[in-house]
Amino acid sequence: MSTNLPKLPRAKDAFEAAKNGYTFYKNIQSDDGHWAGEYGGPMFLLPGLVIGSYISGMPFKDAERREMIRYLMNRAHPDDGGWGIHIEGHSTVFGTALNYVSLRLLGMSAEHPVCVRARGTLHKLGGACGIPSWGKFWLSLLNVYDWAGNNPVPPELWLLPEFLPFHPSRWWIHTRAVYIPMSYLYGVRAKAPEDDLILALRQELYPQDYYSIDWPAQRNNIAKVDLYAPHSALFDGLNVILSSYELCAVPPLRRVACEKAYQLVVMDDENTEYQTLAPVSKMFNLVARVWAEGRNSEAWRLHEEKRPDFMWLGAEGMMMCGTNGSQLWDLGFIMQAVCETGLAELEENKESLMKGLEWLEGGQMLDNPKWFAEAYRHRTKGAWGFSTREQGYTVSDCTGEGLKATIYLQNLDFTPNLISEERMCWAVDTMLSLQNPNGGFASYELVRAPHWLEMLNPAEVFGDIMTEYCYPECTTSVITSLSIFRKHVPHYRSKEIETTIRKAVGYLHSAQKPTGGWVGSWGICFTYATMFACESLSLVGETYQNSPYSRKACEFLLGKQRQDGGWGESYKSCELAEWIEHADSQVVQTCWATMALMYAGYPHAEPIEKAVKLVMDRQLEDGSWPQEAIEGIFNKNCAISYPNFKFSFPIWMLGKAHWYLKKLRGEPIPEGAGEVHVRPMRKKNGNRVNGYTN
Repeated sequence: MSTNLPKLPRAKDAFEAAKNGYTFYKNIQSDDGHWAGEYGGPMFLLPGLVIGSYISGMPFKDAERREMIRYLMNRAHPDDGGWGIHIEGHSTVFGTALNYVSLRLLGMSAEHPVCVRARGTLHKLGGACGIPSWGKFWLSLLNVYDWAGNNPVPPELWLLPEFLPFHPSRWWIHTRAVYIPMSYLYGVRAKAPEDDLILALRQELYPQDYYSIDWPAQRNNIAKVDLYAPHSALFDGLNVILSSYELCAVPPLRRVACEKAYQLVVMDDENTEYQTLAPVSKMFNLVARVWAEGRNSEAWRLHEEKRPDFMWLGAEGMMMCGTNGSQLWDLGFIMQAVCETGLAELEENKESLMKGLEWLEGGQMLDNPKWFAEAYRHRTKGAWGFSTREQGYTVSDCTGEGLKATIYLQNLDFTPNLISEERMCWAVDTMLSLQNPNGGFASYELVRAPHWLEMLNPAEVFGDIMTEYCYPECTTSVITSLSIFRKHVPHYRSKEIETTIRKAVGYLHSAQKPTGGWVGSWGICFTYATMFACESLSLVGETYQNSPYSRKACEFLLGKQRQDGGWGESYKSCELAEWIEHADSQVVQTCWATMALMYAGYPHAEPIEKAVKLVMDRQLEDGSWPQEAIEGIFNKNCAISYPNFKFSFPIWMLGKAHWYLKKLRGEPIPEGAGEVHVRPMRKKNGNRVNGYTN
């Protein structure tokens, strides 16, 4: 989409290119200091929004409805008219059935060419009977798939002793957050009342007559084109037992279990100001609240108030994002980039940085959730989340990146200490509370359950969803932020921080692949995780010159550099945990790989110079970069968009490379150029004038 921003003078060197990049980027900074952006990619989110809203009687504005239709039309697969699990994936039953239903609920005729083509693809794939479990559940709520075709989702699990390793409170937080409302809705067998559209969909979604389908036989019918994580024999055996229980479920016990599950739904809504953790749980929670309290309830109104926070209007139309935004995540990176490159010292950038610091101050969580222990939550006091304060979930790497950005910004001479030492210490307390026995850090919580629980994965389309796992990216964000914090506030919990860093580095060493890279679980893939790893190793003194881990990482990346100077790997790398080449070099991945080399202190200029040239050549006249392939991933199999990465990481890499290459060539540079020298925290005197301290 055109921004109508002016053309900039063509950059003569990497620093000018970085400067042009930030000149563009700060012009699209929001008034409150963050950078807005889509967080789309998965193609099963918008159907949850549409189906959940339809069941709940929550209408859309006509303009929203038209834009969602436009988005689905633009995202239909060009070859067959279907939809996949994400925007770069092949057509699946999951994507095609749910998005077909969405178009029909939004008002598109069954005879529209888009619906005709999609329906033909769905029938060729076997029809909606082969939809994975989450799809079966949504279609059952809509009353176009029979509840008898679902494997059990018993709410009684909430009544089991919490010390059991498979109690739902021990599951990974996203799976738990979805299971809470699902177990309630399954327990009460919620479903929309029949209407003409629902009756029509029953005939459109299946190649056979709806009323002739043997529904119990469909429970484990998952189309091959969808299947990523097949059921284990243990899971199938348990479902046989639970299905037998469903035939004779004890009504008083079921009632108590549903009440427990519903209490947890209410607690999650109240803990997050009706944002919930993510859009799937958001819409399931909405349906549960409406089923229990009705469409005239306060819960309905509050959910409607927050529903637009997940909706994003982009060039292709209106989508539903993977959370209520990625505000902290994007802000944290660009603030660090500007500070590490020297761009922060330019007068024209100071106002933008002050706005960023003010957003960080307002985005930090200052207390634990209202329902802390009762809702099985980890502490949040002092943390930053992925998006906003009100969403209210701790994430280890977001807290790390938020703290690091705060220290960098408040280390500047012109900024006030908006975030006090005490509040920074709260953030450290939260991070220290998240280290696991193996030294690694997971995402939202400690690892609470054994990994054999993965044998009970019901989702078929995602991997590693049942428990928390330690991740190199989360671990490295904590290592870097703690390493910087102890320079800034050297007296606070210094021995514990030292021990934590040492154990975390040990985990990082053990997580390195024999080939030299680290597997990314949140970005694609080896370039992403290896950049973070090399940065954190450098902060504990491990570089290409003295560390076999760092040297091996550099050699791994150099072996993947292309003739054009770039790097490019497919999202398939995350699915298979091995490097899979993308068809083209990618600017963002090239920046990640080049930053890894620089953090590691790689002593030869040529690979870095080639990468710089590629990124500069792809910069547009207004200072921006065009959108290329999708950048992120989750649960191994689903890609997700981080479009702001195409600004923050090129700015960061180019600015650092300018000074790094000068240093390699022996050219004179200003002291400290291209890096941040963190000082002990000091009181800053003077009044704030025009946003600055003087």
